[in-house]
Amino acid sequence: MKIRVLGSAAGGGFPQWNCNCPNCDGWRQGRIRARARTQSSIAVSIDAERWLLCNASPDILQQLREFPALQPARALRDTAIEAIVLMDAQVDHTTGLYMLREHRQPWPIWCTGPVRSDLLGSNPLFQVLSHYSGVAWQELPVAEAGFHMPQLPGLHLRALPLRSNAPPYSPRRDRPDPADNIGLLLGDEHTGRRLFYAPGLGEMEPHVWAAMQQADVVLVDGTLWTDDEMIRLGASGKTSRAMGHLPQSGDGGMLHWLQQLPASTRKVLIHINNTNPILDEDSAERSELDRLGVEVAFDGMEITL
Repeated sequence: MKIRVLGSAAGGGFPQWNCNCPNCDGWRQGRIRARARTQSSIAVSIDAERWLLCNASPDILQQLREFPALQPARALRDTAIEAIVLMDAQVDHTTGLYMLREHRQPWPIWCTGPVRSDLLGSNPLFQVLSHYSGVAWQELPVAEAGFHMPQLPGLHLRALPLRSNAPPYSPRRDRPDPADNIGLLLGDEHTGRRLFYAPGLGEMEPHVWAAMQQADVVLVDGTLWTDDEMIRLGASGKTSRAMGHLPQSGDGGMLHWLQQLPASTRKVLIHINNTNPILDEDSAERSELDRLGVEVAFDGMEITL
């Protein structure tokens, strides 16, 4: 199984266009050593020819240009993207679908019922796309047995409900349905190797922890370093957990859990907010991750299982 990190930042990317936090301003002024990042998305393939797109970020066109494998050029209009999974209905994970509207047939889009409801109602993206390529919606089953996609033989997927939050525009905001946000356990049926992917994870639940322990690589929520990071900077009045993201540090934070995984498990943080000090490669927080053997995803990162 091959995984390509198309984008590794949280909503707004890094640097965020209107942000002058120490990271964003430091990057523009050349004061810190850091990589620019687009908004989070990954592509997954078993054969390096047919690919699954996990989330469609607003930066999708830039991400496609930077990954030629997704344009095999077998016809006048072509793509190697066979299907799309939406982990949630958040703007930074779905807006890129507008940029893919020239597809020649309806897109096979897998998402849960609550996500589809939001994308037909409060944010009617699917309705708009019906005037272009259209959407061939497939209900994404949240079930222990998992499922297969006919377009991607050899790939087994299992969706897990996550405690997070529904989008700000959703009628379920702050009262989320368990299927508003999912994690994915993706398995290569030829090698038996597994990836656990969860860019939005607000609380560690037993079934999520069990899935992480089964994975060879965990690619998980790295949005904020501390729970009060956005409050201290004056960027938001909400904590990390209130926004649906488990902070890295502190009691019960993501690092607490990652340290309990086997040493053989590759641990990678994704969906990094522009304010997170781990973006500064010379920061004390980044040194702490290095000491713990935890990686920070970057655009163009490739993982082979």
